[in-house]
Amino acid sequence: FWEIISEEHGIDPTGVYRGTSDLQLERISVYYNEASVATAENGGKYVPRAILLDLEPGTMDAVRSGAYGQLFRPDNFVFGQSGAGNNWAKGHYTEGAELVDAVLDVVRKECENCDCLQGFQLTHSLGGGTGSGMGTLLISKIREEYPDRIMNTYSVVPSPKVSDTVVEPYNAVLSIHQLVENTDETYCIDNEALYDICYRTLKVPNPTYGDLNHLVSLTMSGVTT
Repeated sequence: FWEIISEEHGIDPTGVYRGTSDLQLERISVYYNEASVATAENGGKYVPRAILLDLEPGTMDAVRSGAYGQLFRPDNFVFGQSGAGNNWAKGHYTEGAELVDAVLDVVRKECENCDCLQGFQLTHSLGGGTGSGMGTLLISKIREEYPDRIMNTYSVVPSPKVSDTVVEPYNAVLSIHQLVENTDETYCIDNEALYDICYRTLKVPNPTYGDLNHLVSLTMSGVTT
């Protein structure tokens, strides 16, 4: 998602503006904070207003070492050590509950930097333990603190044909109750449907998760255009 948004705004993987049109800087403050002002040699430096969260450190290391790893604020990587083991209750009540205050501190800092906070956007999966259990815990905590702001989620819903673990349906059912209570908009993303689009429409014979993520991020970018 951040690759696509950065490309639209002409921002390179280090956060420096390299665009060719002033239109690319219009409304850039919706998703980015300006970290340094433009000079004669360089465009300004922009940092995504994003918080990256997981209950295990491995995924954060993967993001940091990826092409766009330098784009994000180092303070906005929040992670635990134990993982949730595909268990909704671990994400919602034990491991997730221990980490959620640290996440809320980062959320508050980002909100204080906003001139006019419109709302929150969360991307998570409902099949595992962290995205479902801790994701919904975070939503309810943010809702308590900012009840009049939009809460918008992009939720990857498990499907029987594309399934990693046997407890995915339980995690999803427990999460959907929370989403109904606490969100204004939820975009349901189905991996099975994404695979179908890749096979039938895009004619990609062996789609990777990268292909699926690209499809989802195009949708997210379209929603916010």
